[in-house]
Amino acid sequence: MLNGRESLIRLVGKRRHFLRNRQSLLSDPFATHNDSIEDTEAEKLVDSKEATEFGSESGSSEKLVTCPVCGHKVSGDHNDINSHLDACLSRGTKRKLTQQTLLQSNFWSQPKISSSELEPSGKNVSGRGSDKSLVHNAVPGLPDFGAAEENVISMCQSSRKLESDMQTHIDDSSENPVNEYWINYSTDTTQQLSPKNEVPKGDMDVTMDEICGVTLETYIVGRRFSDEKKLLLGASISLLRDPNNDKDPNAIKGHVCSIPKHPFDCVPIQIACRKSVFHGEKESEVLEDFNCLWKVAKLVVESAKNYPLSMTKYQQNFCVLIREVLRSNPHLFSEDEKIFMESFTSLSNDSQRIFIRLYTRKGPWFRMSNISYAEVLDPQEAVKGLSAAGYVCLFEDADESDYNEIKEMLNLLTVCELRDISCKLKKNCNSGTRKKDLIEALLSLHKNGLCPKLPSVVLEKTGVCVQISSQAESLIWRAERLFFLNGEQDLSTFLLVDLGIVKYPTYNCIISEQIFSGRDDLLAYEEAIEVAQLMDQALDGNNAEVLLRLIKIADSRISSSSMKAINSSTSESAPKFLLYFSALWVYSKVVSLGVSFLEREHRYNDAINLLKRLLSCFTFDGRRGYWTLRLSINLEHIGYLNESLAVAEDGLQDPWVRAGSRMALQKRILRLGKPPRRWKTPSFSASIKRKITEVHVQGRPLNCEIGMKNRFYGEDGEQCGVEQLALQYYAGEGGGWQGVHTESGIWLTIFGLLMWDIIFSDAPNVFRTRFQTAPLDLETDSFYLMRKSCIESQLQKIHDGMAEEILIMSWECHVGTACRGVNWNRHSLTELRAAVSCIGGPCLASLCRHLAQDYRSWSSGMPDLLLWRFNQEYRGEAKLVEVKGPRDRLSEQQRAWLLFLMDCGFNTEVCKVSPVQMSV
Repeated sequence: MLNGRESLIRLVGKRRHFLRNRQSLLSDPFATHNDSIEDTEAEKLVDSKEATEFGSESGSSEKLVTCPVCGHKVSGDHNDINSHLDACLSRGTKRKLTQQTLLQSNFWSQPKISSSELEPSGKNVSGRGSDKSLVHNAVPGLPDFGAAEENVISMCQSSRKLESDMQTHIDDSSENPVNEYWINYSTDTTQQLSPKNEVPKGDMDVTMDEICGVTLETYIVGRRFSDEKKLLLGASISLLRDPNNDKDPNAIKGHVCSIPKHPFDCVPIQIACRKSVFHGEKESEVLEDFNCLWKVAKLVVESAKNYPLSMTKYQQNFCVLIREVLRSNPHLFSEDEKIFMESFTSLSNDSQRIFIRLYTRKGPWFRMSNISYAEVLDPQEAVKGLSAAGYVCLFEDADESDYNEIKEMLNLLTVCELRDISCKLKKNCNSGTRKKDLIEALLSLHKNGLCPKLPSVVLEKTGVCVQISSQAESLIWRAERLFFLNGEQDLSTFLLVDLGIVKYPTYNCIISEQIFSGRDDLLAYEEAIEVAQLMDQALDGNNAEVLLRLIKIADSRISSSSMKAINSSTSESAPKFLLYFSALWVYSKVVSLGVSFLEREHRYNDAINLLKRLLSCFTFDGRRGYWTLRLSINLEHIGYLNESLAVAEDGLQDPWVRAGSRMALQKRILRLGKPPRRWKTPSFSASIKRKITEVHVQGRPLNCEIGMKNRFYGEDGEQCGVEQLALQYYAGEGGGWQGVHTESGIWLTIFGLLMWDIIFSDAPNVFRTRFQTAPLDLETDSFYLMRKSCIESQLQKIHDGMAEEILIMSWECHVGTACRGVNWNRHSLTELRAAVSCIGGPCLASLCRHLAQDYRSWSSGMPDLLLWRFNQEYRGEAKLVEVKGPRDRLSEQQRAWLLFLMDCGFNTEVCKVSPVQMSV
């Protein structure tokens, strides 16, 4: 895969069927300053190759894909994918990881590190604007998906202390009622954000007598009641999440007040408060805790009133997304777009559910005869309502179809149906057994005018078909991108949380500025994403003509941008993470990928021109090291050795050239800078030429073919890779070491656990949704600069030997919660404790400091093996080993890591595995 391709795929996310600017991007002329790349006049993008082969009667194997919900492998066939997703969406069970009681609501926990500890970095951390007025930050009040489990009881028990330490203001205006999903709050330098269960002080002043006998009406959601046991009217209930969970010893008592018609429907209930008799307890403390719990229960009930009983969970999630995006980003939508999106809530429940179901499926077309869901009573009427509102398009007139629509309709048919059509039209029925071959044969006949009846015959087979309209898809895609702020998350993220598959961490969202300042910025960003998607599709189809045009377009956009715009978005003072949401950033990724493509095609002059453009426009960018290195290498390819050396030397003066790229440039200077080009030996020569200890291990090879991963027979006779063979060597004759093959994984896990409170501490504008696993600035320099005092304080504790204690506490408090780099399943707490103990505080603190200062550069390239062993009195030692097979060699990033680790005091070495020499 080309360098940068995987990153581009993550940026694009789910591919859109309708690209508003496709025609203009691929056909209209544009201004460019790079005349060395050929100007193509491609009229349309050749469709990318199918990711999966559709089934054939011969039983050929199909590509398997991973279900985003359950993680199981399923067939890549459209129908199989859709059917499987439907089953997952209809699943009624939840994992207990995120099941919540009524005592848990949309509140915020007390931050362990306050915003006052953050370092100023050109921004007002306190949340005050330039006019000294309080900034009202939009804080998402989406259900905290299990984070409340850890705090609700302990918070209530310490409510008296919280009242004196914290103050909270909840805006109860009609514009932002308390029972909405989003709550406004104010903050200044002396105030902390509200805990999850804290409520306005005035509302807490109630007595036991005043609320005794009061009933609250609500309902149970997210659980299917049993078909075997009858649900009786008035039956007593006890809302208890898990009787074996020590964190939730309390339950709310009540009774069923209505019986739902369907097993998946919500169960209406009433809960009541009964007066308690105290036996020696401190009545004031008990009442205080009780008032806190009661108020939380009331707020949960009020929040539940926001949605009718008939609204399904996924329907509710979709409405939350639409409403919040319109509320927080009104300046990014035209009036017509707002009206269109707001009209969704006026549709019938059936229409809403059908639309959400279809939008989350692969598509783009669906046969009306195949649309059937248990929660939709009348699919036909639901689709008519969607069509009238402009949310879907219908294919019911063969005379109005075009070539692309016919192709998409044919993909809906089975192999048998395609054969029937071929026979009915009296065409060659033996054009192949694969679905793809049959479709190509019919399309070829239709395109040549030999089969004019094909559209009507196809429509007769498929019946009426439905498709999400281009306007609806474009606006919902925009809403998802604004809500999640990335291309990797979509509506399925809600589902993963609801099912307990993913649990997100707890943090405070302090928002004082917009990601997109205006609509023009957003539209430019969307167009850039379209260019990136077309680039990805062209690479799939190996369409060099379109690729060159798209590279030229991206280069032209960067070149034509005013220097003022470039400097403002890439300046050192501006928050670096905001650059990730600019059109310039997307175009830079397209051009960077284009450089890799041109290098593969040996078009080095074109690649050099693009690299020079990137380096001149993006002066404060962590990718400058890679660009500088590639520029030096490409200049050498075309014979410009002096220029190549000069570029490498200039690169070492660039503060943004770091880690492995810096090491690679130093090695190039030593190789190219020999007399007579350079007479003086560089000062870094001795450091670069340091020897790294090497160990040689021999094994019986299973295969040593070029291009294939090396496989050996281990000491136990089982097949294994070179890393496992090295582990066996070190466990035996290599010194009795224990260890894991982890590369960077275990280090990022240790860093995440040791620095958890720092990562999720209060900082302005870096947490904007409830679905983040890290702050937006984690991979920028501002992460360390803004939190410098907190980070250094934590590093000092690690240096002083408290790492194991911090690790244990972090694991016990947050186990199972998603965090960037932390893998809960790969390494046990026992392994992590052993590793931390043997590594030692000074080495660990130095490693964590580098990751905090430059996470992007240092989060990859770590040695393959981490080994440890204990000596007497619980003293241990650690070793890091990079394993290389018979034809492998160290990359510059790996060598940079090894030398850095040596400087930190680590014991490092390279283990070279080679096949046993067979005697003749």
